Amino acid sequence: MSVFEHPEFDSHEHVAFYHDKPSGLKAIIAVHNTNLGPALGGCRMWPYIDSQEALTDVLRLSKGMTYKSAMANLKLGGGKSVIIGDPRKQKSEDMMLAMGRFVDSLGGKYFTAEDSGIAVGDLKTMATQSKYITGVSAQYHYNNETPDGNPAPSTAYGVFTGLKASVEYALKTDLKGVRVAIQGVGHVGYRLAKHLHEHGAELFVTDIFPEGVERAVQEFGAQAVAPEKLYSLDVDVIAPCALGASINDETLPEIKAKVIAGAANNQLAKETMGEVLRQRGILYAPDYVINAGGVIDIYHQRMTSSSEALRTHIEQIGDTLKEIYQRAESDEKATNIVANVIAEERFNHKA
Repeated sequence: MSVFEHPEFDSHEHVAFYHDKPSGLKAIIAVHNTNLGPALGGCRMWPYIDSQEALTDVLRLSKGMTYKSAMANLKLGGGKSVIIGDPRKQKSEDMMLAMGRFVDSLGGKYFTAEDSGIAVGDLKTMATQSKYITGVSAQYHYNNETPDGNPAPSTAYGVFTGLKASVEYALKTDLKGVRVAIQGVGHVGYRLAKHLHEHGAELFVTDIFPEGVERAVQEFGAQAVAPEKLYSLDVDVIAPCALGASINDETLPEIKAKVIAGAANNQLAKETMGEVLRQRGILYAPDYVINAGGVIDIYHQRMTSSSEALRTHIEQIGDTLKEIYQRAESDEKATNIVANVIAEERFNHKA
């Protein structure tokens, strides 16, 4: 199957494949749309089953970045890169150097940043080979802490802000005593759990890596849950903070929660599931709206800004979600469809 016939291909402007034999790097960069500005999107390293799974992920993720930047009112387009491999076992300095050269080969059409499996140190290695690497230095932090270039704190704060707004809209309450099940307690999920714990939420957590779960149990009094049990829990909110497509034909019928609001990209396995959620009275926070804190952070780091301006911009995520919910309720449409329409109105016209 060619890229053009791939079910996730959506008029992507550029899809590039790269193999660096000496380092073992096998990577793909996808640029979806650059009408509003150069494409920005993180680099993910993951042990994909095969290249088709990696291609599916990068096509979906890059498209999501276009919508994310548009909904966050950023003059950026959408792109993404993926590296095929286990970051805990296969990542090397030579591989990161090769990835830097790959990014550089696109001549500024695509800027990369941190994502799953890639740390700030990896980006700094890539940056020795390309000037199109972001997140390697930072001036601002949403909470006036010392910034280190990692956008995860801003992503988590944005998800927290959006989750809080979603709970207020759907449940007419604050977070005290609200039961939240978090799937994935890595860089973003852990920080989200901390925010929620500080505001009185009751936490249930799961992760494929036990150390994250143990940390959340010890520090936040969270209850550990088996991965296959999370979506059937009798909770108020489910927060997917791992890989995409977690709302699928298997998990959707089990959901008892009234709100789905998390950090993961592409949470719905199929767009039509948004309508199913609506009909079941489950409020869905469109993923690329609620998890935009990271890209907002990177955007502010590239310009003259301030920590206060960064925080204010991130907190607008909650207001944007409430606007989507109100329009979705008025039009009797799924929240993901309403968000798509608004984003497309913005990025289908050149800046």
